[in-house]
Amino acid sequence: MIEASIRRTPRPQDIVGMSTQELRDTFQISRLFVPGEITGHFTDLDRLVVGGVMPTTNPIELPNHKETGRTFFLERRELGAINVGGPGKVIADGKTFSLDKQDCVYLPMGTKSVVFTSSSAAEPAKFYFLSCPAHAAHPAAMMKAAEATPVALGSLETANKRTIYKFIHQGGIPSCQLVMGLTALEPGSVWNSFPPHTHWRRTEIYFYFDLGDKVLSHFFGEPTETRHVFLHDDEVALSPNWSMHFGVGSGNYKFIWGMAGENQVFDDMDAVKPLDLR
Repeated sequence: MIEASIRRTPRPQDIVGMSTQELRDTFQISRLFVPGEITGHFTDLDRLVVGGVMPTTNPIELPNHKETGRTFFLERRELGAINVGGPGKVIADGKTFSLDKQDCVYLPMGTKSVVFTSSSAAEPAKFYFLSCPAHAAHPAAMMKAAEATPVALGSLETANKRTIYKFIHQGGIPSCQLVMGLTALEPGSVWNSFPPHTHWRRTEIYFYFDLGDKVLSHFFGEPTETRHVFLHDDEVALSPNWSMHFGVGSGNYKFIWGMAGENQVFDDMDAVKPLDLR
């Protein structure tokens, strides 16, 4: 069942005096995947819901929650999910989408029934999902990992050689306002989204996975008032629209980025010069 937790974001000036635990309680989400359950968190970041589904022996249906204010969860919302586990299926209003690891599915506003299943309880699927309000419905669609639009960035010399895979975006799976994709760092590279940026016109959420036993430091805050939290495998960092968002790990890893807001243009961002960071 989706949890009743609601994450409220402080103002930039409010994080100055926050303790490490207060920062973690505000900007970090852990334990998204619980065997046989669905978890979720409502945020005030463009009303995005962050969730994880890990079916084992039985299918799991997406429930409604009073926070939607509607009669079913996607009555006025859209949803994107990327599988980061074993093979599984998403069944939306009777239509079946088979997802291997790193495949993506998009479900539009108006989808009444959503069911998640795993092909094997021994190797369960792990569906990471984001949902945001929508005012228009686009066709339900799936994109295999090999079909996503790749963009190569960075270099080994700067330890940030990575490939960005775009799934839900302009030119890919169309949506009302949701944008989702995946970034994979090459062996020997550890920095993501660096040099950093901000974008006032949309918030962003990072979900880190395939870290194994590695640890990652995620940086956020205003460029001249930075903070960080240490994250482990399958954990989330929330980024308000006023905040930077970048990280560095003790080895390479992957992460799913998701955004919602008034602009879906991928490179709509305001660059921050590294030498100006404080």
